[in-house]
Amino acid sequence: MSGGELRFDGRVAVITGAGAGLGREYALLLASRGAKVVVNDLGGGVKGEGSSQRSADIVVAEIKALGGVSVPDYNSVIDGSKIIETAINNFGRVDILINNAGILRDRSIVKMTEEDWKLVQDVHLKGSFKCTQAAFPYMRKQNYGRIIMTSSTSGIFGNFGQTNYAAAKMGLVGLANTVAIEGQKYNILCNVIIPTAASRMTEGILSDLLFKELKPQLIAPVVVFMCHETYTENGSYIQSAAGWATKWHMVTGKGTILRSSIEQQNITPEHVKMEWAKVIDMSEAKHLNHTQSTGKLVNVLEKLQNNNIDVQEDTFKFGAKDLILYALGIGASVKNSNDLKFLYENHSEFAPIPTFFISPCLIAVTKLNIAEKLSMISKTHYKMRLHGEQYLEICDNLPTSGTLTTTCKIIDVMDKSSGAVVVLDFETFDENSRLLVKNQMSSFILGAGNFGGKRHAGTGVTMTANPPNRLPDSSMQYKISDDQAAVYRLSGDLNPLHIDPKFAADNGFKQPILHGLSTLGFSVRAVLAKYANNNPTFFKAVKVRFSAPVIPGQTLKVDMWKEGRRIHFHTSVLETGANVITGAYVDLKNIEAKM
Repeated sequence: MSGGELRFDGRVAVITGAGAGLGREYALLLASRGAKVVVNDLGGGVKGEGSSQRSADIVVAEIKALGGVSVPDYNSVIDGSKIIETAINNFGRVDILINNAGILRDRSIVKMTEEDWKLVQDVHLKGSFKCTQAAFPYMRKQNYGRIIMTSSTSGIFGNFGQTNYAAAKMGLVGLANTVAIEGQKYNILCNVIIPTAASRMTEGILSDLLFKELKPQLIAPVVVFMCHETYTENGSYIQSAAGWATKWHMVTGKGTILRSSIEQQNITPEHVKMEWAKVIDMSEAKHLNHTQSTGKLVNVLEKLQNNNIDVQEDTFKFGAKDLILYALGIGASVKNSNDLKFLYENHSEFAPIPTFFISPCLIAVTKLNIAEKLSMISKTHYKMRLHGEQYLEICDNLPTSGTLTTTCKIIDVMDKSSGAVVVLDFETFDENSRLLVKNQMSSFILGAGNFGGKRHAGTGVTMTANPPNRLPDSSMQYKISDDQAAVYRLSGDLNPLHIDPKFAADNGFKQPILHGLSTLGFSVRAVLAKYANNNPTFFKAVKVRFSAPVIPGQTLKVDMWKEGRRIHFHTSVLETGANVITGAYVDLKNIEAKM
């Protein structure tokens, strides 16, 4: 049916407040597309006074004159069951319910009377509830239904003189949320329309120019599509006006934990004040549905219960430009036709090199104050943090752009006399909370040793593995550009050790050195080229130990040993024979060896 006319043949629609304005436009359009329509309208004034059958009768006559099928209903929405009975008695079913009826009784909060409050709440909120409650059993029995609630920007933002109306309209959002949850398993979808249209209710309130452009017939197609069987959104809020539409979301900030452990049952107002800037920070706000919101709170409690309060989160945005820059930083070249898919965003097989996904954890770790975390075990100021080991595991299909969230926590600390080894675990998720990759990083902190800690790693640390005791099965060489470190650092590791000669000399190096992760990238490229036909989807995991630095301009030699789907490798500098990566391996999902 894609591309064809959206039809409603065999469907029955009930529209409240359909005697004029938006309701009339919904009724006429649905009827013209084959729906049988119940035109409900009490026929009262904009303030809810009086009643008349004339409004509903006129719209029904219009529909019939155009060849459609329709019946009138004159009941108040408070008697929602009677309105639904009209549909059942005449057509035997109800498929669509548009809760559109409304009145206004605007007064400032001080002057608002009990009657003003009750009438507006009854028509908007209680009436929508009663009609939905009456229609729901029929929809559930037929395993199909489309329900629309009508909210307003006044409900979302408030509006002077409309405490009754605004409260009712925001109440309709909550009503719709719950109906969407209860109806989903029965294929009953409930959504919210937030319209701004010229009507009896807005005449005299809006400017003449705005009033003329806010034509109800420009909103009706949006609502009618939301009532169609091909519409699959549930629990959404759609705003529409003057031929424009958009989706609204409620969002939640990242928040902050206000206690240090599950045992701490009391916090002070003074502590809340101190942390308030984090509470109200919306710079990393996200849209969460009901289930995700509950899951977020459970996750916080689990962190507290497991004493994982040190888990930190960081966000990482990337796109094609970042993937291409990274590929250049680890030596990909247009001279190699197999590398073009890593360098050209419009390539039919454009894909990330998997080791790019170490980047989110590298950025996250720069924000984790390791010195502060180590202060509890060592009073020595460390001189330098060196990257000791790295593990990366791919958990799901990798995207070519997005915003990722990475959690980071210290899982182990070892005392190596001259320094401390700190092991950090990372998990990286996409916008849909899909776990993409796991990383583990071991850092050697010079000057932070001799604190009386353990010497060996715990069970949670992924270990390196030595290659078989035989000559390599294959080898590859890469000449490193003099500018390689200058290019690689643009992927996020801006440590001056890799670019500033004076900084390098002050830290014991004759000249700036290449990033260990760039050397890792070159090495993994060799494995993919030799045993995976350069197909990044074959890659599963990599583990390396960094044993010595590489100077830009030197030549890397990557020796490889194939053991099933595990490729052991050893990387050295050709000119000096120095081993720069040891105990390393790549696990592949498939082998496609290059002979």
